[in-house]
Amino acid sequence: MKKFKSLLLALTVGAFLMGCGGEKKEAAKENKPLEIRVSYIFKDNEPTHIAMAEAAENINKRLEGQVELLLFPNGQLPVYKDGLEQVVRGANFISVEDLSYIGDYVPEFTALAGPMLYENYDEYVKLMHTDYVEGLKKKAEEKGIKVLSLDYIFGFRSLITDKKVVEPKDLKGLKIRVPASKLFIDTLNAMGASAVSMPFGETISALQQGVIDGLEGSYATNYLTKTYELRKKMSLTQHFLGTAGVYISTKVWDSLTDEQRQVMQEEFDKAAINNNIRMVDLDKELIEKLQAAGVEINEVNLPAFAKLTEGIYKNLGTPEGTYERIQEELAKIRNEK
Repeated sequence: MKKFKSLLLALTVGAFLMGCGGEKKEAAKENKPLEIRVSYIFKDNEPTHIAMAEAAENINKRLEGQVELLLFPNGQLPVYKDGLEQVVRGANFISVEDLSYIGDYVPEFTALAGPMLYENYDEYVKLMHTDYVEGLKKKAEEKGIKVLSLDYIFGFRSLITDKKVVEPKDLKGLKIRVPASKLFIDTLNAMGASAVSMPFGETISALQQGVIDGLEGSYATNYLTKTYELRKKMSLTQHFLGTAGVYISTKVWDSLTDEQRQVMQEEFDKAAINNNIRMVDLDKELIEKLQAAGVEINEVNLPAFAKLTEGIYKNLGTPEGTYERIQEELAKIRNEK
């Protein structure tokens, strides 16, 4: 009987200790910070990654023990459409993508990433904070997407060739490399070029062999790839402005405290401002380097090119009048000066 009581006591104590251990594990689990993965295609040396690293460091410091952002640059995790799907599904995931990808859920955002809209960085940022775009952000929330920022800029794309282009007629017959994107192909064709879609890895050899006459890209594209060694003229068509937004699931966002949401919003806003200041400085630096390398940089007849690309907006699947509304908002911004 004594042996039985001893065994029962041992089992009871053991069960109690196991229960305590389980409670401790649960407590430890509860005290673990919420990990949110941040995914994007940008590489470690690109301004947008630097901005994301800045935001994440500050958020993790201010919300230590509560929320931790983990960065996954260079497409290590799902990006583009797959990244947005993670957000919509409610994963602990932040997707940093071009506006056109949330255009799959709210079509007007695709138009905001369309060709020949913006003359400078400032007017783009101002447009993103109009009542019109705020209304579009609310539509995105209805689809499960909380837009934390749309303000991250990584530069205008222009023409890099061996011919000075000022008017659309100057592009006639020029074969210009573009990414495998219908929007890019349609835009360059509308502008007067012959768009040639190919992977960027094949572009330099295609330039060397004369398969293409040039390409379109940013100052950074020209300088970092040493395209300037092969093509010496850069015509500032500025046909696309490279931008990115920061998106999180509304489910995840609503699960955060007011303080956590405020901290995250503040830091992403601050990092965007710093990113765009750095982009202005980087543009100036790259222009100087390109000109020192013998590249001629010229302005173009922007209204003429813009007129040719207007028709593209009719095929973006956006509500009727979207392009006109965007132009109205931009006109207000330009008249404020």
